[in-house]
Amino acid sequence: MKIWLAAVGRARAGAARDLYEEYARRMTWPLVLKEVESKKRVPPDELKRLEADLLLSAVPNAAMIVALDERGAALSSERFAEKLGGWRDTGVGDVAFLIGGADGHGEAVAKRADLMLALGPMTWPHLMVRAMLAEQLYRAQQILAGHPYHRA
Repeated sequence: MKIWLAAVGRARAGAARDLYEEYARRMTWPLVLKEVESKKRVPPDELKRLEADLLLSAVPNAAMIVALDERGAALSSERFAEKLGGWRDTGVGDVAFLIGGADGHGEAVAKRADLMLALGPMTWPHLMVRAMLAEQLYRAQQILAGHPYHRA
């Protein structure tokens, strides 16, 4: 199973990018980061629509889509691992996690998403979300492998 992470904005050098890269290196599942951004100055609703199109075009059409959204389901690490393991075990080839821009996801992403996922009710900087997601992907991989990385 290949994991895609499509995110609005470009990561600059720094602690958040370093942390993302640390967990990305630990992954045995292939992990592909696609950064997108719209250079157009448009009203927020139009920007969300443009960003949604960019995010969806950055990942495979047949991918299982997980949209990171504060209103989504907050899963425990174990439940997140079960969800990924279920997709893997049923032959899903690609799972794509989408991180929207500052105004959230456009309607096209919400309609296409197979899962809306929250990392909790707090608002997080988008670069931190990448690192937190990479850590949870690594943790899920370790849980599914039966590794004692997770201390339940």
